[in-house]
Amino acid sequence: MTIDELVYDWNTIDPSLAAPNRHIGIDDETLRDGLQSPSVSEPAVEQKLELLHLMEALEIDTADIGLPGAGGTHAAGVERLAREIADKKLKIRPNCAARTHRGDIVPIAEISQRAGIPIEACTFIGSSSVRFFAEDWTLDRLLQMTEEAVSFAVSQGLPVMYVTEDTTRANPETIRALYTTAIRCGAKAVCVCDTVGHSTPDGARAVVKFVKSIIDEQGGGIRLDWHGHQDRGLGVINSLAAIQGGADQVHGSALGMGERVGNTPLDQLLVNLKLLGWIDNDLSRLGEYCETASRACNWTVPCNYPVFGRDAFRTATGVHAAAVIKSYKKGDQHLADIVYSGVPASEYGLEQVIEIGPMSGKSNVIYWLEKRGIAVNETLVNRIYERAKAARGVLEESEILSVVSSQ
Repeated sequence: MTIDELVYDWNTIDPSLAAPNRHIGIDDETLRDGLQSPSVSEPAVEQKLELLHLMEALEIDTADIGLPGAGGTHAAGVERLAREIADKKLKIRPNCAARTHRGDIVPIAEISQRAGIPIEACTFIGSSSVRFFAEDWTLDRLLQMTEEAVSFAVSQGLPVMYVTEDTTRANPETIRALYTTAIRCGAKAVCVCDTVGHSTPDGARAVVKFVKSIIDEQGGGIRLDWHGHQDRGLGVINSLAAIQGGADQVHGSALGMGERVGNTPLDQLLVNLKLLGWIDNDLSRLGEYCETASRACNWTVPCNYPVFGRDAFRTATGVHAAAVIKSYKKGDQHLADIVYSGVPASEYGLEQVIEIGPMSGKSNVIYWLEKRGIAVNETLVNRIYERAKAARGVLEESEILSVVSSQ
């Protein structure tokens, strides 16, 4: 019996999430939407370039490289990233955010021409009645802005993704009017946005299906994107539901950085898509990507953050540690990965970590010492074990080594 045969996978019994029969694209929003978090620091251009190359290594399809219409250093940074993609012949395709007016579109066109590569213009506009009421908008005015902006971007040779903010709270007929106008004016992609994290999986699936029907009415051939946020903590599952509803590409940011509680965590989304078998990207450098994003943006990763938090594969509990240790002793890395974890650590360049604390058994102590090449004897094991039982938490390495050195 193989290791995989040891797992009875209830996830495959009458699944509500059916595997897509098409390529699922990934858009990385870290360098634009992610940086709109009030708690991040703007990375240096060199750090942005490092992240861009890690996105390439992870086989991410597209990246939002900024909003050059903001002017100044924003435009210069966008151009540097665009030139890197062109000069290094990266496969990742750049896009830039733009409001639906010429002032935001012109800088994208100019950078695209100077860099010598296409840059998708992501022209965005509000769509919900909430925004209409707060901003004193009318649908006629938004349709006019849509027509002018999309037509102008197309005339400048830019591929256009038309983005409706707050789509998940918008009236169906408003959505239909906006997308129909954008497609008729030349948009080659549209993006459904859960801007305030309102959606549930059912809502995400329903609105994407609705927009897919609009695309079909217009003759098809239009890419459909989903852009989620984390306000209800449903970013990942909503993205999966959106794919089921017909989304061709889903968005996220490193470690879920973004406004309020953030965007869909791209790293978690990639892990789940890979485990589901919906993508086949090489994710071995995903941990490096998260570490780089954390360092570049001065972003603290919670210790219990899935997969890449400090505690994700760390245990000091005796019974759990014993199972992992026995798996290692069988010489089976994969067994050690799955015996007490739903995510295989080794696929992301990580490993199971055995610590020593008040809930530990002596096997924890023996394994910890052997792992570090320290000679094991009963007296030493007992002393460390007794120290752990008297502690309030997991022993630091320095505490354990002090016991070792005093023997």
